[in-house]
Amino acid sequence: MKKRMTIMLISVAVVFGAVIGFQQFKAYMMAQWLAGNGLPPATVTAVEVKFEDWQPQIRSVGTLRARQGAIIVAERGGKVEAVHFKPGEEVKRGQLLVELDAGEEMAQLQAAKAALALAKITLKRDKGQIEVHAISQAQLDISKADLQAKQAQVDQLQAVLDKMHIHAPFAGRLGVSTLSIGQYLNAGANIISLQSSNPMTIDFNIPQRLLAQVKSGQSVRLQTNTFGDRIFTGKISAIDSRVDTNTRNVHVEAVINNEKGDLVPGMFAEVRIDTGSSNAYLTLPQTAITYNAYGATVFLARPGKVGDDGKPAMPIAEQVFVKTGEVRGDQVAILSGIDEGTMVVTSGQMKLKNGTPLIINNSHSPANEAAPTPQEH
Repeated sequence: MKKRMTIMLISVAVVFGAVIGFQQFKAYMMAQWLAGNGLPPATVTAVEVKFEDWQPQIRSVGTLRARQGAIIVAERGGKVEAVHFKPGEEVKRGQLLVELDAGEEMAQLQAAKAALALAKITLKRDKGQIEVHAISQAQLDISKADLQAKQAQVDQLQAVLDKMHIHAPFAGRLGVSTLSIGQYLNAGANIISLQSSNPMTIDFNIPQRLLAQVKSGQSVRLQTNTFGDRIFTGKISAIDSRVDTNTRNVHVEAVINNEKGDLVPGMFAEVRIDTGSSNAYLTLPQTAITYNAYGATVFLARPGKVGDDGKPAMPIAEQVFVKTGEVRGDQVAILSGIDEGTMVVTSGQMKLKNGTPLIINNSHSPANEAAPTPQEH
């Protein structure tokens, strides 16, 4: 009985030992197979990290408007008698633009002037008679009041007549008009636009957190897509005294030199305000940064080990954390985490993990411009 029990225990031990040994052998062979195959290489783009000068700037988009601008309107109704301007031309302050038919108003004015002259004669006569006590003081007072009333009537009719002759309120450039001689204008009808375009004014907004960096007299630069890379300069003329409660932005006004008259009211433009001195930062394209719950990371392209044949192996991916700073166009400043001269993967990070062999192909690299502009194809 004891002999059979011993044989059974030995058999069970041999079976268990064989199973355990097989599992260990399988794990060993699997590890050997993985070591022999490794991770497949991935094709990426990469760039060498360098220091670049960064000029701190405030950027915004604004709308240009004339320093002085108005729509010339007819204050009185009437038929157009004469047009003394050409659309689009420069006019001087006080220059006559339009004459309306004022025959009726002129006749009324002449009648009022005749009545005024009679009132003056009457008052002069009454003053002589009051000295010899031929009339009462009340009669003299009536003559004075009548003279004042006749003078007021003349002034009123003269003002009406002046409104029938429409003048430029300031010097500037006229717009487009379809006005014709013989056309009847109603009171309040638009005649033409008049804009004084030198200097120009641009209105833009900045966030309240940047308000301390902006002050009156500070230089600004602006560009429009009309003139490509051409830069117009000016100075901040006014900063609003309150912050918009809806947007938490502050309205800023700047005056721009426009001697050649190239800028036109209504244009939009990109505004840049330099603040402080320039700094040098390590710079990467924004596409190189991967953001997650733990922070910002990049993949480095570490040099591979030299093989037995003396040739270096493929670069190897290594993920590291970095601290990012300001953003400028397509670029982001790196404050810490990597050193100058390090190769950093700029695209293709989604297929990488630590240890992945890399094939670097920069034939189609991501954008890396400090001041990108829209590209039209």
